[in-house]
Amino acid sequence: MERHDDQDGRVLVISDEQWWGLLNTRASDPGAVRRAYLARRRRERLLSDQGTLFLVAADHPARGAIGVSGDPLAMADRRSLLDRLLTALADPAVDGVLGTPDVIEELLLLDGLHDRVVIGSMNRGGLAGADWEIDDRFTAYDPTAIAGNGLDGGKMLLRLVDSDAGTIPTLESCAAAVSALAERGLMAMVEPLPYERDAAGDLVPRRDATALARAGSVAAGLGVTSAYTWLKLPAAPDEVLDATTLPALVLGGVPSDRPEDDMASWGRSLRHPTVRGLVVGRALLYPPDGDVAKAVEAAAEVLRTARGTSA
Repeated sequence: MERHDDQDGRVLVISDEQWWGLLNTRASDPGAVRRAYLARRRRERLLSDQGTLFLVAADHPARGAIGVSGDPLAMADRRSLLDRLLTALADPAVDGVLGTPDVIEELLLLDGLHDRVVIGSMNRGGLAGADWEIDDRFTAYDPTAIAGNGLDGGKMLLRLVDSDAGTIPTLESCAAAVSALAERGLMAMVEPLPYERDAAGDLVPRRDATALARAGSVAAGLGVTSAYTWLKLPAAPDEVLDATTLPALVLGGVPSDRPEDDMASWGRSLRHPTVRGLVVGRALLYPPDGDVAKAVEAAAEVLRTARGTSA
């Protein structure tokens, strides 16, 4: 069997036979995707036995965000991305994955999502860097597809920019999605992020507690019921997390050059009683040293320590 390395020199766990099989299936048997959805063994509940939820995120490419740590094409190598996801999912501490249909279906065809929580990413139309970025249209999963394909919930991004009217249709669409998912008894994961435009007109995140608490409060009130709503929030001070009783997951965000600092910030928020776990993508899939398994285990240990659970 031919050896295949990714851009970091990692030997991929996806064999050449598996890779060529996936490509051939994609070209010759599109019905295999539907069969894979139906064949997936679903987990009975979202939370682990420890009452936590640890997901790996892989919905960045569909929004045109394919760069990581100075490499503008890091997430564009699909074999490498899928391999990293399967490496992360091999850790028993990881409960599941969040992704767009293309990524989820490839993982299904690689037989990698049995007994895992699978959250479908919904609005990816606000392409990174586009003039219309804040008008974040729903271009991926919808509630009907999430329910029909046996997924466990849907995730939506809600960037709030008071000076940009593109926020309005995104708010309305997110509210409709929350209602539709709740009607089907499925988790609605809302990621509210406050932004503003700088002097050059570029979008920059607001990190102050007032803006974050306000964004979380807006997200919590979306839809006809909040019964199935979860929030996906940045690592934040307690006054932000105190703004809601809804279960929250801490997002990884843009990875820094110091993973230990990222994990320390996650650990502080994970101690808050409303926070149930982590949703992290690039910081774990593309760590500076390239060791995905080690990065995932380190994050799992942060979660265990913060929540007072054992391995």
